[in-house]
Amino acid sequence: MSAFAEVGFKGSRKDYFTIEDLGVPVGRHVIVEADRGEDLGEVLALGTIAERKCSASGGCGTPVPERQVLRPARDAEVGRLRSLREDESRVRSVTREKVEKHKLKMKVTEAEWQFDRKKLTIYFTAERRVDFRSLVRDLARTFRTRIELRQIGVRDESALLGGVGRCGRELCCSTWLPELKPVSLQLAKDQNLSLNPSQISGCCGRLMCCLMYEHDTYVQARRRFPREGKNLQTSRGMERVVSVDIWGEKVVLKGDDGERRVLALEALREEVQEAGGGPR
Repeated sequence: MSAFAEVGFKGSRKDYFTIEDLGVPVGRHVIVEADRGEDLGEVLALGTIAERKCSASGGCGTPVPERQVLRPARDAEVGRLRSLREDESRVRSVTREKVEKHKLKMKVTEAEWQFDRKKLTIYFTAERRVDFRSLVRDLARTFRTRIELRQIGVRDESALLGGVGRCGRELCCSTWLPELKPVSLQLAKDQNLSLNPSQISGCCGRLMCCLMYEHDTYVQARRRFPREGKNLQTSRGMERVVSVDIWGEKVVLKGDDGERRVLALEALREEVQEAGGGPR
């Protein structure tokens, strides 16, 4: 009986296949069916785990993957793959020269050989659509294989190339993040973060993906506090909420006389209850 297998390729690229031999361990290199040929990748997950990851990422367009793992890769084949990866540096250089020759406004990001060399994928970024038909013909004559030019965004570029974030760790998008979701400025506002782009932007120049990680926690915690600008009847009379410290469990209040004070959230609740005054 066949099962699901998640197989990783160059960079963060991965795909899902069916596999008959469940004895193949995670971490083993395997030969899989590819576009008009074969490719070589590393098994990342098997069985139920791979099936769940496939469903969660939307990688399963059908109930069962259409392509399958053919067999475990031999040591010689893994060595051949390393040679292909080394050759991709030459491919990028040649492609960039061709781009300049054809005077196209595009930035070549990465190149990836299919294991059987029947296909070469060139990843690039561009501000707008590019007519690269003549470039494709030129590249096909140069490398004598089928060429696919794939335009990607700046987030995808960072995921493909990898790097280190301001936290000192490898980029989430290039290591474990299953998909790249839009990140809005409202996430930073909800967490009272600086809105300075240089402080909340990642290597790609867009808002950091990690702004989403604690957002729900902030939103849930924020509901326990009164809103800034609200007037509360306390033991000292009417006071306005100036700011709140979610993790410190404190609220800054300002009275009609302009005097400010910091009060613990529980203490504020008790004062409001005793004074019989809610927000106004």
